[in-house]
Amino acid sequence: MNVGILGSGDVGQALGRAFVTLEHRVMLGSRDAENQKGIAWAKRSGARASHGTFGQAARFGEIVVLATLGVATENAIRIAGPEHFAGKLVLDATNPLDFSQGTPPVLVGGVGDSAGEKHQRLLPEAHVVKVFNTAGSPLMFRPQLPGGPPSMFLCGNDAAAKKRAAEICKDFGWEAVDVGSIGAAHYLEAMCLVWVLASVNANNWHQAFKLLRK
Repeated sequence: MNVGILGSGDVGQALGRAFVTLEHRVMLGSRDAENQKGIAWAKRSGARASHGTFGQAARFGEIVVLATLGVATENAIRIAGPEHFAGKLVLDATNPLDFSQGTPPVLVGGVGDSAGEKHQRLLPEAHVVKVFNTAGSPLMFRPQLPGGPPSMFLCGNDAAAKKRAAEICKDFGWEAVDVGSIGAAHYLEAMCLVWVLASVNANNWHQAFKLLRK
């Protein structure tokens, strides 16, 4: 499978490594084709990895991952060309966090105006699933935690797309938890902020949520 990833930061690189490890072909996309972080990642990740622009990555991917800075993702989608996402599963791992006033950041957007909902409106012919936004990049692939596989929460409007996203979560070593339509994206983005605050207070970024059932 070809996977296009918009974003060459820690999250994009971590998810890219995961897909490459599972023997998928991955193109990491940046605003600039000469982005040194993206080029270096592709060189050290082997023959299945490559780097290009946002547009090239969106065209390349049968699945496209949004892994840019949350407040910059809408612009990245426009640069990539929304038409290149049509009919595809789009995994939205972004969080609209504003760090301009320092840490902790401020969550941008509320119910009806979350990043996930905005991205789905920008991509009406794609199937956006908010996922991989409630944990840090070091834990995104095969996390080893004392409590067993942690829970990865996801939401989206298309049942088949969510099923496919859940299968990817399982392949990555997570238990998938479906919380409903893309309208629930605001709550998942707020969960990221809860994770940040808990990590700061504990001085431990290697932690994740777990949904316990009886």
